[in-house]
Amino acid sequence: MAARVHHTTWQHGSMAAWPLTARAQQPSIRRIGVLSGSGSPEMLVAFRQAFRKLGWVEGLNCQLEVRSAGGDAALMKDFAKELVSMFPDVILVTTNQALSAVQQETTTIPVVFTMVGDPVGSGFVKSMARPEGNMTGFTSYEETMGGKWLEIIKEIAPAVSRVVLLFDPEAPSHRGYLRSAEPAATALRINLTTARAVTAEEIVQAIDAFALGDKGGVIILPQPATTNNRGIIISLAAQYHLPAVYPFSFFARDGGLLSYGIDPIDVYQKPASYVARILNGEKPADLPVQAPTKFETVINLKTAKALGLTIPQNAACHCRRGDRITTVSAAPHNVRFWHKADILMCGTNVRFWG
Repeated sequence: MAARVHHTTWQHGSMAAWPLTARAQQPSIRRIGVLSGSGSPEMLVAFRQAFRKLGWVEGLNCQLEVRSAGGDAALMKDFAKELVSMFPDVILVTTNQALSAVQQETTTIPVVFTMVGDPVGSGFVKSMARPEGNMTGFTSYEETMGGKWLEIIKEIAPAVSRVVLLFDPEAPSHRGYLRSAEPAATALRINLTTARAVTAEEIVQAIDAFALGDKGGVIILPQPATTNNRGIIISLAAQYHLPAVYPFSFFARDGGLLSYGIDPIDVYQKPASYVARILNGEKPADLPVQAPTKFETVINLKTAKALGLTIPQNAACHCRRGDRITTVSAAPHNVRFWHKADILMCGTNVRFWG
């Protein structure tokens, strides 16, 4: 069971849901509830840094009440109920599961979310431009990435002819990724299958079964179950010699072959601006939900070598292909050759580890 990351005792009385009223009752210290569904420590660090730059300093003019559920659905519900009972000025939430738990507890306390897939299809907001209700935030969802993940795995491992998507069939965002991946699979002549993977046991069973065939590859979709069990996934991919593409850079840093997706630090920092604006009197309904704008590719060269793969020079050419075609020039001037090299190209970060 995940531990509570941070807990403080608040000595003041209860506060009304909306910030303007709350400010009149308690002008010195504003309270922000934080519910992390995935237990990612990077989120809290990035948010705190960005929030402090906006003039909000813990212990001086704000207090964070942090709860981390680590993917435990029951714990998310308990923590959501606990945070709402504190009547904070704002609640910051990560992941669809955690946001659903908070949604069941309050329709009045302002909520800012991040790392949430398809907030409209999931029923959290009315529309991206006009959220309505008490929720707004930043989505991690880009449906076309389903096809891009397939393009990338085929490029980096041309022998792959079978791919399994580890996903949650109940998640609207995952169904969107599948819609994008299916025509790409046809074009690339890849036999695409899916496997339910919302628990550690299902993840192991899915990979064990898929590995019985040859010329296979794995695509891991973003969700707390895959994030919190990434060590198992990376280990099994190595054991079965399976090329795998992951949604976040920390998978590649931890030994996964390659990640392509949003920049998680950017997505964790952005909510600070919305939390600050709500504390200053704006309402969530007036703040549009924002889609991701920064994407990155991270390739683990040690893992590629262990799999016998040669990384092509144009390994990043599929990044944001919907916006522009990005190519890799030979030995760009801003490559630093040490344990990792950072290449900045047209707003897309490509990092090589190993």
